[in-house]
Amino acid sequence: MKVLVLNCGSSSIKYQFIDTASKTALAKGMVERIGMSSAILTHQPHDREKIKIVGEILDHTIAIEYVIAVLLSPNHGVIKDKKEIDAVGHRVVHGGETFSGSVLITDQVMKALKDNIELAPLHNPPNIKGIQATKEHLPSTPQVGVFDTAFHVKMPPRAYLYGIPYELYKKYKIRRYGFHGTSHRYVSERAATIIGKPLEQLKIITAHLGNGCSMAAVDGGRSVDTTMGFTPLEGLIMGTRSGDLDSSVILYIMAKEGLSLSEANTLLNKHSGLIGISGESSDMREIEEAVVEGNKKAKYAFDVFTYRIKKYVGAYTAAMGGLDALVFTGGIGENSIAVRKDVCTNMEFIGIKFDELANQNVSGECSISSSDSKVNVLRIPTNEELVIALDTELIVTEQFSLKQSASVK
Repeated sequence: MKVLVLNCGSSSIKYQFIDTASKTALAKGMVERIGMSSAILTHQPHDREKIKIVGEILDHTIAIEYVIAVLLSPNHGVIKDKKEIDAVGHRVVHGGETFSGSVLITDQVMKALKDNIELAPLHNPPNIKGIQATKEHLPSTPQVGVFDTAFHVKMPPRAYLYGIPYELYKKYKIRRYGFHGTSHRYVSERAATIIGKPLEQLKIITAHLGNGCSMAAVDGGRSVDTTMGFTPLEGLIMGTRSGDLDSSVILYIMAKEGLSLSEANTLLNKHSGLIGISGESSDMREIEEAVVEGNKKAKYAFDVFTYRIKKYVGAYTAAMGGLDALVFTGGIGENSIAVRKDVCTNMEFIGIKFDELANQNVSGECSISSSDSKVNVLRIPTNEELVIALDTELIVTEQFSLKQSASVK
């Protein structure tokens, strides 16, 4: 099956066109600056050079039209007819408690997505726009929603409940939801394959480290805890997000600085984390360069970042009653030698023995623990788009089978 995978933001759309049989991306790209006259479409066929197209792309409907057109292009495309797009898989950020897995997009599902907007006001609306725009151009093509939150929905109450009146959880659905679920699911499954044991027998901690960061405790293939919470703000410090914070701190700052709710939200989400502590950058590569140059605040930012990760490794090992594998993924997790080293140093007491040489020479999926380490430490590049494509194929195939069975009866 050939699946168009879409990740729709408020002013951008990332896409991959994946052949699920070979598990390869035939083409991928991104539309940026939607809503502006100087929008940019970047397109990369798997066997040709990358191209850029600049034009007026005023909304998501026009953006999807551009994506389909470039896939059909005689010079830069990979298909000859729209009918070759067998299905469309959408990354949807928030499914609330409604969805514990991927689903075929129906009118009922669209209503549920709209009902969850208040839980993800920045993310669900553009996801919905992407689905509606796709329907305009591909009205008979099945669409599937794959949720960031779904992997974490079955966490036990002890992990997802907050210490607030239970009535507020019931009334407003205030609980830990967690995000990056597709990534945590993919790398934990790959870890089991690399280790050569059934996923159901393993206790794995996955660390998705990028501009946004989260960790998950995966026990027997199930997420039993994760660092992000009601929103993606909780947990590890990130590029611009504060991560864990005493709730009183923001109330104190709001009072002292006279901040509105909107300004406080911006402070925590856009001006905190690495950029907030260092005053230099939200990019870990630049933070590490500044550390080498002797920048004291950059060193604080780096140390707090890795310390939080290490602390959660200990916490999740205790929560699961053991640890078989620690997985690094995401832009920082896959590429930062220094972060991986700092997290894994002096961790022999829980069975981690680190191989510094292996850590400096990583490539693809690989182990960075020593041969006598009780815990496997792995670097696994994530592939959320492939998960979305395979889920889409599974859902669409199941629906087709159900229809066939119904017609026979």
